Amino acid sequence: MSLQCGIVGLPNVGKSTLFNCLSNAKAQSANFPFCTIEPNVGVITVPDERLIKLGELCQPERGVIPTTVEIVDIAGLVKGASQGEGLGNKFLANIRETDAIIHVLRCFDDENVVHVDGSVNPVRDKEIIDAELQLKDLETVESRILKCEKAAKAGGDKQAKLQLEVLVKYREALSQGKSARTVELDNKDQEAAAKDLFLLTNKPVMYVCNVDEASAVSGNAYVEQVREAVKDENAQVLVLAAKIESEIAELETYEERQMFLEEIGLKESGVNRLIKAAYALLNLRTFLTAGSDEVRAWTFKAGAKAPQCAGVIHTDFEKGFIRAEVIKYADFIELGGEAACRAAGKLATEGKDYLVQDGDIMHFLFNV
Repeated sequence: MSLQCGIVGLPNVGKSTLFNCLSNAKAQSANFPFCTIEPNVGVITVPDERLIKLGELCQPERGVIPTTVEIVDIAGLVKGASQGEGLGNKFLANIRETDAIIHVLRCFDDENVVHVDGSVNPVRDKEIIDAELQLKDLETVESRILKCEKAAKAGGDKQAKLQLEVLVKYREALSQGKSARTVELDNKDQEAAAKDLFLLTNKPVMYVCNVDEASAVSGNAYVEQVREAVKDENAQVLVLAAKIESEIAELETYEERQMFLEEIGLKESGVNRLIKAAYALLNLRTFLTAGSDEVRAWTFKAGAKAPQCAGVIHTDFEKGFIRAEVIKYADFIELGGEAACRAAGKLATEGKDYLVQDGDIMHFLFNV
């Protein structure tokens, strides 16, 4: 399952530094705008402490295989991007291809790092990006409305009428400077019609406040301004210091990284928290397979049933699905493995309607 989060923001807010920490890719990170012209894509391992415990218990021959998510570093947007300023059209096209947005905001003062608008103001920066994405979406919506009106009138197209209802709702919100994600749709039919529009401001978003080292634990006044500005968006706000994260990334061992984190008062690195939050932002969950050959994490969309999850491993598993054997992670660890769980009656046999839960340890039976 290849799903992407796109990192966006104004130039010089720390996007590429953060991307480098996430992926160890060498995205150019320099103190001037547009140093990242082509989007950089990093395949990021999703941290999961459950895999470590399962690996210790099962001692698999082929090792432990985590799940991943793709992160795309998109060049800095500027005011006027929706009209093509600063290579805006190309950048907006790159955002459109992603499934969710990680919006990096500069929440630190540093006279040695130039701000494209001359001063640090994360709420203003957020509004600049929002406005450009909203203007592009409004352009898209206006164009689609014209087509739907013609189709609805000419042939009495029910689907066109349904989409027109949705488009009118979006036009009203976007015209008021609101993002598409703030619009409440009336029913599942409208929600389905909305998905086909692929609007930029309808993507789930997480705001990452890039702070200085002194603010890495508790945040600062800039962060509080951001929290207040996004309180009605149902969006997550995450605080990290990209400069610290780059120092952590250079440390060789897990023990060294943990010691560093303890010294500055953090339990977990900002990068780990960001990856987990991005995974959740995409509405992704993890089921596990565990045995003497390998321990592995598999990604599925929340709400998926057993056959669909079987298909994540191999399409034949879904086509010939018979049943799934499920052990809860906590039982597997507490009792010491599959055999003990079977003996204790902690292995459940589930059919095609079983809703897979995050952390389920699965074994699929199939016949093709």
